[in-house]
Amino acid sequence: MKDLETQSRTIWSDSEMLECVSVVPEMPQTASFSFRAPSGALFDYQPGQFLTLEIPAPDQPGGVVHRTYTISSSPSRPRSITVTAKAQSDSIGTRWMLDNLQPGMRIKALGPAGLFTNAGSTAKKFLFISAGSGITPMMSMTTCMWDEGQDLDAVFINCAKRPSEIIFRQRLEHMASRMPGLDLKFVVEEPDLYRPWSGYQGVFNQLMLGLMAPDYLEREVYCCGPEPFMQAVRDALAGLGFDMENYHQESFGAPVETEADQPDLDDVVLDDDSHAEITFDLSGVTAKCAETDTVLAAARASGLNIPSGCTFGVCGTCKVKKTQGEVHMVHNGGISEDDIEAGYILACCSHPIGKLAVEV
Repeated sequence: MKDLETQSRTIWSDSEMLECVSVVPEMPQTASFSFRAPSGALFDYQPGQFLTLEIPAPDQPGGVVHRTYTISSSPSRPRSITVTAKAQSDSIGTRWMLDNLQPGMRIKALGPAGLFTNAGSTAKKFLFISAGSGITPMMSMTTCMWDEGQDLDAVFINCAKRPSEIIFRQRLEHMASRMPGLDLKFVVEEPDLYRPWSGYQGVFNQLMLGLMAPDYLEREVYCCGPEPFMQAVRDALAGLGFDMENYHQESFGAPVETEADQPDLDDVVLDDDSHAEITFDLSGVTAKCAETDTVLAAARASGLNIPSGCTFGVCGTCKVKKTQGEVHMVHNGGISEDDIEAGYILACCSHPIGKLAVEV
């Protein structure tokens, strides 16, 4: 009887306002907001898609602002729909929601929309990589596969400032404890005070990727987070020979709604046939090489010695100063942002682009 009742229900459209049914704090400045359709209509969307909410903002032109939020719930649970939002220092819409939105209130929504989804994917193995609230579409995709009883094989990586700021941590751990195919990996910048952390710590990099998902070349990758984070992930994957046709991403700030809106990923692609020239200033040597060669390899081929240790961009031993030109550098934490701003590079993981000069 219930199945017939469910089948007879209509599908929600954005001509109907949503009614808030719960507000669940996830962590400081972050909450999950769940809604139902007052008519009883069901929600039909793809995991990973987003909603656009029309939020009151008396100080703004028109008195409202429109903000997009990735749906964190799963379409396998169609009676309600949930978005999880984190307020930043300059937030207007999310700040209003955290301060004012309560169960029983109604709000206008547009959508669902968006192309970032693994629905219809024929991949057997997935790799979800996210930072901060970029975890929300990954939660939707993972929950949907869980509910549908799929033979799940997913490595789920999330990066956060501290362990206490990992959104959905307890829920994910509960799911992973009952599904052997869900492999959770968390990376934090620093531990919480007085609470030891035995997991990964630092900035996500190639070495961590190799440890977390040794078979990453066989997986379809979905990534969401701030653009610098996603750029670092793309660089790491490309540098390891990953087929970027199997890489998908969603912008932290501007979810993509149509194919025409897809941004061009202006990533550096190194080519064996592209030539570069490196001038070693202090030695008076100029060497020609391929862009796929590292500065360290070119120096050694020219009979020059740049001190080096790990050759993986970790130890920082091969740090040299760049005096002219550009390089493509994918390091693993062996150099600080201040050093990079000052013109330093790690010779072991820097590839010359065109003409380059270094203090060697």
